[in-house]
Amino acid sequence: MKKALAGLLGLAGVAWALRDLPRQLGGKPDPVRMARSPRYRDGKFHNEKKVSSTPDREAFSVRDFVFGGEDRKPSVAVPLVGPAAPVSSGLHVTWYGHASALIEIDGAAVLVDPVWSDRVSPSSFAGPKRLHPVPHQLSDLPTLSAVVISHDHYDHLDMATVQELTRTTSAVFVVPLGIGAHLAKWDVPADRVVELDWDESHSVDGFTLTCTAAQHFSGRSVQRDVTLWASWVVKRGSRSVFYSGDTGYFAGYRRIGAEHGPFDAVLMQVGAYGDAWPDIHMTPEDGVRAFDDLGGGLLIPVHWATFNLALHPWGEPIDRVWREVKARGMKLAVPRPGERVDVDAPGDVDGWWQALA
Repeated sequence: MKKALAGLLGLAGVAWALRDLPRQLGGKPDPVRMARSPRYRDGKFHNEKKVSSTPDREAFSVRDFVFGGEDRKPSVAVPLVGPAAPVSSGLHVTWYGHASALIEIDGAAVLVDPVWSDRVSPSSFAGPKRLHPVPHQLSDLPTLSAVVISHDHYDHLDMATVQELTRTTSAVFVVPLGIGAHLAKWDVPADRVVELDWDESHSVDGFTLTCTAAQHFSGRSVQRDVTLWASWVVKRGSRSVFYSGDTGYFAGYRRIGAEHGPFDAVLMQVGAYGDAWPDIHMTPEDGVRAFDDLGGGLLIPVHWATFNLALHPWGEPIDRVWREVKARGMKLAVPRPGERVDVDAPGDVDGWWQALA
């Protein structure tokens, strides 16, 4: 009887997830509106150079990705840090795991790529699952001026999180071109959505949020690149932060640094790389190189630790970043998930992850 009941509950969960699938996939951007971008041609957005966004078959094994080794997850529980007391001055960054982070400048806050769901997938019962719990609840967040999205992949744009933030905050969603169609399908009011092309900006509560270039791709289904991908510059007063989004290394970082820097802090993608997709995700060394091109500041590595999205060992990205940064004499902070970094006094790197690998 218990097995039968469990089976029925399982089938009910599958049915519910399938019913929700069309909303998870998002909306369809208006090609007429997208055509205002010089990056939009033949119904799709394009990088500045031709890149491959499909894993090379000779360098990638689906079997290894699905059933790969134990070293791709932490050996024990990841240490989490709970919410800190409110701040009203200075520049602080709280990393929640993967690419989700809070940027606070003099008491005002911007949230980037928030993902609070257990899986980064259109399904609630399949797809990459969290390797550690979310360190804070959405209700723990301070008042938000804006939610900034880099692109529409599931590990950066999460429907459930967006819907909760729509209900519980008045923040504006500042996104690359096309992503507004997803938000509209998820019932985000149109007056709370700002879509930008590269090199366009939006101002809110003293922040200037500038959409800048990245080398990646987009898509929540088999249809790709009908929405834009981006990096972001977050400025308020004299303080400035750069967030890379997902990207391969490209020649544009020096230009971004020259036009928008210097940066106090850089949130740089350093994980989920592989020989099979060198154009669309940076290796740790690429991330440090891009950080140097931008003009430095404090490097805060992101896009690691939380979801298993590549074949490399769990702690390898940060080991490689730390080694490269020490060789170059750069400033680095590696917070635990949920830990707030005071950019002006980040403290020493303590290698906390090495006991978990």
